[in-house]
Amino acid sequence: MKKIQSWGKFPKTKHSACNFVWRNGMLPQPARDHGTILPFGNGRSYGDSCLNHNETLVLTRKLNHFISFDPSSGILCCESGLLLSEILRLIIPQGWFLPVTPGTKLVTLGGAIANDVHGKNHHNAGTFGCHVIEFELLRSDKGRLICSPRSNKDLFSATIGGLGLTGIITWAKLRLLRISNPFMEIENIQYTNLNEFFDLSHDSNDDYTYTVSWLDCMAKGKSLGRGIFSRANHAAPCLDKTPSTPCDKTINFPIDAPQFLLNRFTVKTFNQLYYHKQLKPAKQKKGYFDPFFYPLDSIHNWNRLYGKAGFMQYQCLIPFEDGNKSLESMLKLIASSGYGSFLAVLKTFSDIKSPGMMSFPKKGVTLALDFPNHGQNIFTLLDKLDCIVRDSGGSVYPAKDARMSSCSFQHYFPQWQEFQNYIDPIFSSSFWRRVTGELS
Repeated sequence: MKKIQSWGKFPKTKHSACNFVWRNGMLPQPARDHGTILPFGNGRSYGDSCLNHNETLVLTRKLNHFISFDPSSGILCCESGLLLSEILRLIIPQGWFLPVTPGTKLVTLGGAIANDVHGKNHHNAGTFGCHVIEFELLRSDKGRLICSPRSNKDLFSATIGGLGLTGIITWAKLRLLRISNPFMEIENIQYTNLNEFFDLSHDSNDDYTYTVSWLDCMAKGKSLGRGIFSRANHAAPCLDKTPSTPCDKTINFPIDAPQFLLNRFTVKTFNQLYYHKQLKPAKQKKGYFDPFFYPLDSIHNWNRLYGKAGFMQYQCLIPFEDGNKSLESMLKLIASSGYGSFLAVLKTFSDIKSPGMMSFPKKGVTLALDFPNHGQNIFTLLDKLDCIVRDSGGSVYPAKDARMSSCSFQHYFPQWQEFQNYIDPIFSSSFWRRVTGELS
């Protein structure tokens, strides 16, 4: 058995593992009779949706070949184990960019589809799945299937956001976004409360491709919900001055940090310093795309910051109708608990519908936070946050979850029973068994 972890390093698991080397190869079988398998990309999922405890993981990173690319149309076809970073290395010099990208480029193409990832541009581009043209799905019961909005459309819908449970995506074809250069025009704006955040989001949606906010989750009183709002566009073809291009070197976080370093004082101090780092209320700049989209990718093994016990990432969606009230309740609860987050992100989703049956984004506001795993106190806090989310009519992102109850999941995603019909007979995951009450 091999010790393979998610990026959050919780829960601790053991697996049998095998490589899937060729896209035309046979589907790997479970290591034990009546066992199950699950595809595993680059292990950047935070929770247990990428884990299959005591069962078999099928490692897909060796599916790393480009199949075709048309620089005139921006149509790319490649194997599912390629990282987004590897795709960017090919397409950016030819004037193209990913239509949607999450906060790390170190995820596989297959993982981006299986989690139907979203980015800072949901208000005008939707999710990653909105830009997938077709893919090949390898199943144990039906062999190889080409899935698209016109062919095997039910499996196309179930696989986008389907957490790797419907089969192995061997290759995929997607539409890219045309850009003029690898630079961004960015504006960072300090705001003092949630009302200002919503005003900035509303005013920015039409003129800016990307919007996102860092949030000080330890602020209280009149400062509750304060943060730094960032909005950006890809730079125009002609730049007065070409910004510098950073080197590709990364900083390595060498060891698991001692858990006592992550306490109320250090988190609050970091949040205060980060909020006040900007001397002017608004600051404009031009810069390379990488730090804007992927700030943490420059820190190798940054998850060690949270110690050996790992951390929980909690991302929820709150409908706009109840957004301000529920967010205020959540932020008050977090600030009073003392278990604040260094990395708290607030952004909005539009009503652009994903083709994915189990896709997470819907119209509303989404809050994402990292919490060190301090044991039962953290689980109790997250359960209380779940109650607020449920009462608002919102949901929690399965791709980042490691602990929500089956009751909460089934409330958030009532379509789960329909989705279950499309799961491959020999596929399963730790997450799925947990949220559906299946026995391990």
